[in-house]
Formats: sequence, C-alpha cells, structure tokens
Amino acid sequence: MSYTNEVLRVALERNPGEAEFSQALTEVMEALEPVFERHPEYAKNKIADRLVEPERFLMFRVPWTDDKGDIQVNRGFRVQFNSAIGPYKGGLRFHPSVNASIIKFLGFEQIFKNSLTGLPIGGGKGGADFDPKGKSDREIMSFCQSFMTELYRHIGPDTDVPAGDIGVGGREIGYMYGQYKRITNQCVGILTGKDVAYGGSLGRPQATGYGLVYLMDELLRRRDDSFAGKTVVVSGSGNVALYASQKVFELGGKVVSLSDSDGWIYDKEGIDLDFAMDLKFVRRGRLTEYKSHRPDAEYHADGLVWSIPCDIALPCATQNELLKDGAGLLIKNGCLAVGEGANMPCSPEAVELFLENKIMYAPGKAANAGGVAVSALEMTQNSMRQCWSFSEVDAKLQTIMCNICDQITAAAAEYGQAHNLALGANIAGFVRVAQAMLLQGAV
Repeated sequence: MSYTNEVLRVALERNPGEAEFSQALTEVMEALEPVFERHPEYAKNKIADRLVEPERFLMFRVPWTDDKGDIQVNRGFRVQFNSAIGPYKGGLRFHPSVNASIIKFLGFEQIFKNSLTGLPIGGGKGGADFDPKGKSDREIMSFCQSFMTELYRHIGPDTDVPAGDIGVGGREIGYMYGQYKRITNQCVGILTGKDVAYGGSLGRPQATGYGLVYLMDELLRRRDDSFAGKTVVVSGSGNVALYASQKVFELGGKVVSLSDSDGWIYDKEGIDLDFAMDLKFVRRGRLTEYKSHRPDAEYHADGLVWSIPCDIALPCATQNELLKDGAGLLIKNGCLAVGEGANMPCSPEAVELFLENKIMYAPGKAANAGGVAVSALEMTQNSMRQCWSFSEVDAKLQTIMCNICDQITAAAAEYGQAHNLALGANIAGFVRVAQAMLLQGAV
C-alpha cells in the first residue's frame, strides 16, 4: 500500500461517519500520490500524517435568548487546521447543516486554497448549527455575542482571523466584532468582511464572485475564448452568485438562473440583477418573488438548475449540489466549462465526468479563492491602518487570480495531466505548505 493510501485509510478510520471530510481527504490524498513518489522526503517527515490532522479542533455550546425570552442552545465550532504559512484564516458558517464533518472538510480545503493565493495565511474554518433565516436582528445579535464570548479566547490578529461564509454577512460580522472589542478592549483586525466604516476593505463583498469570473475568464482567454456572448447558469443567490453574475454581465455574458433553498429561476432574457440584489441583499426575500417581477421567467421548486442549456456553469451555492446526473445534463446540452464558486459543489462522480468529456473544470480551491485573498488584503490594511481604493483592491485580486491560474496549470502540466486543473490545484496548494512544514521542523 502506498504512503498516501495508508494515511487515507487511517484518517478515514479516525473520522467515521464524516462524509464531507472523508470526501475531501480522499480527493486530496489520491491527487498527491505522485508528489510523494517524487519527493520521498515528504513521506519520511510524515507530512501527510500531520496534514490530515487538525492542529486544534474546538467545539462549544452557544446559549442565547430568543424574542420570547426563551433560552436556546446551539453548537459552535472552530477548526484551526494548519498554520505552516500563516495565521489560521477561514470563514464562519451559520446553517442548520453545520457539524464537525462539514467544518473539518471546509478547514482542510482552506489550507490549499489559502496557499494558492500566495499570501501568508493558514487554513481554518468555523461556524454553528444556528439558522439566521427568520430570526430578528435582536436574536441574531444575541446569538453572535454569545458565540464570540467563547470564540474570542481562541483567536487573534496574528493567530486566527475568521471571516464570513454562508449565513454570516456584514450584520453578523459587526455584532461579533463589537462583542470582541467589548471583551478585550482592543480595536484590531480580528475579523474580515467588516463594513468599511470600521476597518473593512472595499471590494470584499464582491471578491469571491469576481475572483471566480476572473479565473474563468483567464482560462477561457488562454483558449482564445471569452465570456462574450456566452449563456451562463449560476446556482445560489448570495454574495458569490450575485457578484459573479454581475461580472459575467460586465464581460458580455448572460446569466439566466439563480437558486435558493426553495427552488430556482430561469430567465432566458437574462436575470434582472438589480431586482435580484435588492430582493436578496435589502429585503432578504425568496426567489419565489422573482416571477411576479418577471412573469415570463420560470420558477421551479424541484428539478435541476443544471438542466438549463448553457455554455458555462458556475455552481455557487453549497457542497455537493452538482451531482453525476446534473453533470450529465450539462455535458449533453453542450456546456464548455464549469467553475466552482462554492466549496466542493461538484461530487467526485461529476468531476470525473467533466474530465472524461474534456470539459474545462476549475475546482473551488482555485476558483473561489478570491474571497479569502481579499480577506488577507483586509488584514494587511488593518495592520497598516490604511484603506485602499476599490480599484487598488480589485487590481490586486485580478493579479492573484491570474497567478493562481499560472500555478494550477503549471502543476497539472508538470505531472502529465495538463487538462486536470483539480490535480494541479491540489498539488500546487500542497507543495507550498509541505515546504513550510519541512523548513519549520515538526509542526
């Protein structure tokens, strides 16, 4: 049995029943096998054994009071997975589905994603099984303050800097930052995704969506193609989906779909983005309202958004949203490229189909790294007590995404699979972390 297979076997036995984490481990370890064959020093120093085990995993209770005066109790998490190249960095997710497996999978993926940015940030992730949907602002503030009352002792501007994720936007970040400041009496860059009024970075809300499109545009450009005239299917309707859609429209493409947890819309004329942004960002409404605005649009409570004929698909909702049957529909309908705006939205079977059919596939480790990249730029601005213009931040983001494109294509080619950007992303992200671990000794 090879070294990576043995590491994977032990890791899976240690983490029984953790489907998402097991999926992420399997994908990475299988991709890294040729790297360990070429670099026996990595196996000798047990790099993979250390990589798959978090440096620290925290789980804690979060009691809070609802508007009826009743006490509710949720479960909070933070995984500090790997700090070889810098402070732990990764978002906080508030969603009923959050559990140890999902947090560990996200934290593990974050190691490689953060490495690819070229910035000095390690991998971490956190969250809670709290559902912000339907809660009042006061209830969300109560929860966020309780969550930070425990988390604050484990984080710091040079230790661990959380950000937002699903269910955690500017409102939640603000409540948590205020509680951290209240407890510690410190005004430091402890969270990213802050409002610009108190240390946030211009361009941060747009960063993941814009970064996704910048990477896809660069990959298309290298094939003498572009977004111009392309029909694009997007899933999700949060920051990533909406800002990716905005950038697609700017580059001449047409986004025809969005989705939320209730269903999806198809507007063959192109999504009315101004209406969708007002609906989601201002009114916090559901996509069921879109059809009343555009009667000719289709609303579907079931079925697959991937059944819509398109040139490019951008899954931007959540993990394992695009399965084998969805991939088959995309391929059948002539899809040319798939870019992951979410974390691991495509199942292994779907990815295999894309690679077999020579579909240009950009994995989330690379394609959705724009958000954490600008989060790291926010950390830099906080440390320097500066605020850069939107154009400065956006230019740096474009450069980072082009550098990521260079890294993943070069690594894929070096290992003889130029078409396999998933392999390239895993290898390029890993090598930088592995070298840092070797140089620092047993860390």
